[in-house]
Amino acid sequence: MSTVYEAAALLPDPVELRVHLRALAVLDATIADDPQFSRYTFDTDSGPGEEAALMDNGSGDDFSVLFTPAGVLIRGFDHESEMSPCGTDAEEVWPGVVDEVPAALRPLLDDPAFHDEDMDVPLVTVCLWRETGDTAWRTGSAIDFPAGHESPDGSGFLFHLLTDRSPEAVQAHFEDYYERPVPLDAVRHVLAAHPVTPAIAAALNPARVK
Repeated sequence: MSTVYEAAALLPDPVELRVHLRALAVLDATIADDPQFSRYTFDTDSGPGEEAALMDNGSGDDFSVLFTPAGVLIRGFDHESEMSPCGTDAEEVWPGVVDEVPAALRPLLDDPAFHDEDMDVPLVTVCLWRETGDTAWRTGSAIDFPAGHESPDGSGFLFHLLTDRSPEAVQAHFEDYYERPVPLDAVRHVLAAHPVTPAIAAALNPARVK
């Protein structure tokens, strides 16, 4: 079983995570024929002193990584999970998932973007956080996951490019999603936070080069 606990052990520190998420957004926007259909985006001005990395697969599953002066909050939502508030009789967040989010980061869950218009709770099945100065990712300490699922909270597939950050994994993802070859050297270049040169852009998406 893959859960938030495994994800917490595999995530890098916030600085490395931010660099990686920005690179994923750059890769997606460059590879896509139309950037508006990119799954990964990065907002450098989501609020005062805040940045947000977002993933939306267009099928109801998404995550957000919110970088703030107080720390980092990761919220993920698997719409088919039994842990979804939409799937519970009381329409509540699954017990233990966000109960221990510290007060300094808790208001981030109130963002209207993370709520269904008909519900008063955030759409979340998996949550991690790391306050500024902390040395490890934190999660709910006693989550009782539903049995019979490989990834009951969705963390296994939502965060697969955050827990396996290898160029090969990233290349495989984009090749599968866009159904065409993506050169590994170009992926390595962007993941290393190098600028996207015309040559790299042409390698990642020849059709967009005029």
